[in-house]
Amino acid sequence: MKALLNIIWLLFGGIWLALGYFLAGIVCCLLIVTIPFGIASFRIAGYALWPFGRMVVDRGGRTYFLSTVGNIIWILVAGIWIAIGHVLTAIAQAITIIGIPLAIANIKMIPVSLTPLGKEIVSTDRMFRGYVAGYQPGSATWR
Repeated sequence: MKALLNIIWLLFGGIWLALGYFLAGIVCCLLIVTIPFGIASFRIAGYALWPFGRMVVDRGGRTYFLSTVGNIIWILVAGIWIAIGHVLTAIAQAITIIGIPLAIANIKMIPVSLTPLGKEIVSTDRMFRGYVAGYQPGSATWR
C-alpha cells in the first residue's frame, strides 16, 4: 500500500516538490555559509520524493544549541513560506478522495520544513524495530 501511495504522490506533486527542495539545496550549498541548510534541503527532497513509510525523528541532544539557532534563522527566512505552501497544497489535494492521503502527507512534512536541522528521516519499519528492541533515537545504538 505504501508503494502505491508513493507512486500516486510522485505523479501528483511529489516530483515537483522534491525538485524544489533539491534546487534550494543547490543554492544553499553555493552560498558557502548556508551549507547546513543545503544538506537539510537535500534530506527533505528525498523525503518529499517518497514520503509514505517514513517519518521524521529528532536526532538527539548533540549540537542542540546550534540546531536551534539555525532553525530560528531558517523559519524567518524560508520555513514559514514553505509551510504555507504545504498547507495550501494540502487543501488543494484534500478536495478529492484520492488526494486525502496526499494532503495528510503534505501536512506531515510541515514540521521538518519548518525546523530541518537536528532532524532525521527514518523508515517506519526501522522505527518499529528500534522501539521493539528498546533503542532510543539519537543514541549510539540507534544507527
